[in-house]
Amino acid sequence: MRSAVCRPWAGFSLLLLSTQLFAAPAPSIEERLARLEARTSSAEARASAAEADAARLRREVQQLNQQIGGRLPPPTEQALDQRIARIEAHQQALASAAPAADSSTRASEHLSDGFTFGGYARSGFMSNGSGAGHGGPYLTPAGSVGGAVGRLGNEVDTYMEAKLAKESQADNGTRSKYLLMLADGLETPNDWTAAQSQLNVRQAYAELSHLASFQDTPLLRNSTLWAGKRFDRDNFDLHWLDRGIVFLAGTGGGIYDLQPTQDWRINASLISRSYGDFGTEEKKDIRSYVATLNQFFDQGRWQVMLNGISSGQNDADLSSTKTTPLERKSRVNKSGFSPATGGAHGLFAYHRPDFFGREGYAKAVLLYGQGLGAEVNNIGADGDLLDQARTMRLAFYGHTRLNQDWRIAPALIAEHSQHRYVPGDDYRYMTFNVRLANELSSNFEMQYELSWQTMDLDARGYDGRQAAKGDYWKLTFAPTFKAQTGDFFVRPELRLFATYMNWSKDLDNFSATDDFGQKGFKSGGDWQLGVQMETWF
Repeated sequence: MRSAVCRPWAGFSLLLLSTQLFAAPAPSIEERLARLEARTSSAEARASAAEADAARLRREVQQLNQQIGGRLPPPTEQALDQRIARIEAHQQALASAAPAADSSTRASEHLSDGFTFGGYARSGFMSNGSGAGHGGPYLTPAGSVGGAVGRLGNEVDTYMEAKLAKESQADNGTRSKYLLMLADGLETPNDWTAAQSQLNVRQAYAELSHLASFQDTPLLRNSTLWAGKRFDRDNFDLHWLDRGIVFLAGTGGGIYDLQPTQDWRINASLISRSYGDFGTEEKKDIRSYVATLNQFFDQGRWQVMLNGISSGQNDADLSSTKTTPLERKSRVNKSGFSPATGGAHGLFAYHRPDFFGREGYAKAVLLYGQGLGAEVNNIGADGDLLDQARTMRLAFYGHTRLNQDWRIAPALIAEHSQHRYVPGDDYRYMTFNVRLANELSSNFEMQYELSWQTMDLDARGYDGRQAAKGDYWKLTFAPTFKAQTGDFFVRPELRLFATYMNWSKDLDNFSATDDFGQKGFKSGGDWQLGVQMETWF
């Protein structure tokens, strides 16, 4: 009996002995000293940054003294002295606390410091009586030239963006940022969509801001340098239509926030885009280049944006070197006309931080473009435009609160363009959209959207498109759950919706490849039901 009872204890003793034998050895004195030196170096680096800040403040005091020809008024100098004292105290605290910090904890904090994750996503389905679903802000004939309609209860895709960013600060105070953005969009509702995926790197760029060597130059002090592939920082869109008012994107570099005066700031950039590979045996990558000067006045309330677009090879010889002179040909668009090799684009905008004295905001924008600039939204992106192409667009939109329980977001956009792809073609449309929200609890509201678009299009046969004239309208009811009601832009939102849309019969014949006129989706009225989520952060 005794030996049987002792067996478990003997096994336990053996386990303890083996654990001690195979346990990791205690750190040597050299390893402990190395860790202490690493912690001390980290504290010294932060202390150096604090010293640089203190020195910069002292330089500013000296410069101000020189400018006014004497010492600063006592209260101002005293306040700056107090700021410097706080920085020096913080420096001493960092130096004294560094040896006590745990190295593994410090390493973990360093890896996560400055890292952010953001994104946007929408996903849902819609179906009409025949079991099919047709939709999208650009489903009308005017959508072929950017004429979007209301998006609520009118989206059938899954689209997502994921943004990963890392920010850091050098010892001299200069800040850096790297951003990577992935995006994917597709319409299939399946759970496994690798074969249909369009996963894409939409942005990959780096920035430098608060540059230490710029701090003594007022023009450059608040500027940001960037290079890489990106969306312009100051793009803005009309959310209710999923329509960019201005969208500048590509690969290049630039500088933000040059400050000639207190009420005038400037952005400048040069980016490149590609119109694709053309030719026979020797493929030619046709590039465009967009030079931008974007100016803001009166604290950003007024904006003037100028863009010059150049693509010297857009009508280049695409023939093989083996072809004879008689067989050689230049690049043409889908109707056989030589595209433009340059263009200009301009924007004039008024941004109100309120809705004419009420809660919300309001924007009014006028855009004009010619040649390659006649695509006034996606600047420099359409390589099939003719030299004589002209486009003018006017947009107004915003949102405000009607009363304690109701919010409203009106939008109006109108555009006229001529000679886009064929000499003599003519595109005219106007869209009016209004979204309403009735807050019924802290998590539930009823949303409504009315969208109406009128158009007069004469495509002259470009890409198989015919003339079309008529109206489209849509009405959507959307019971919506959200984390908290009270604002149009709080997300996520989970929506059920019912949408009724109808349009003029003449619009069914605009194109054999668009939604209108397809079997089961003709004029006469169509109900579509669905569910959708939308989120951003």
